[in-house]
Amino acid sequence: MAVESPKDVFESMIPGRLEKKPELAGNINAKYKFAVAGDAGGTWIVDLTTDGGCVTAGDGEADCNIDIEAEDLMAIISGELNGQMAFMTGKLKVTGDMMLAMKLGEILGG
Repeated sequence: MAVESPKDVFESMIPGRLEKKPELAGNINAKYKFAVAGDAGGTWIVDLTTDGGCVTAGDGEADCNIDIEAEDLMAIISGELNGQMAFMTGKLKVTGDMMLAMKLGEILGG
């Protein structure tokens, strides 16, 4: 599946991963909010507190908030940018539960 935009990440890739590995939701059991700035950006909630997890577009409450530019998100997804490096260089900003941020690789495929 070609992932060409943040919308693809949140509407196809992550739901597909949750469908294949429903245990991810139970293992993490938290809500993430992704605020993606730039071209094709938007805000999505990845809710891993429900059975199997779900992803919805729009704002909401979350345990861990991620702020990132669309191009940086896509670079992480493609493997061109390491998520930890993105965080350390300020390209990926986290507020809320930092331990949850460490589990992002399981969701994003790292």
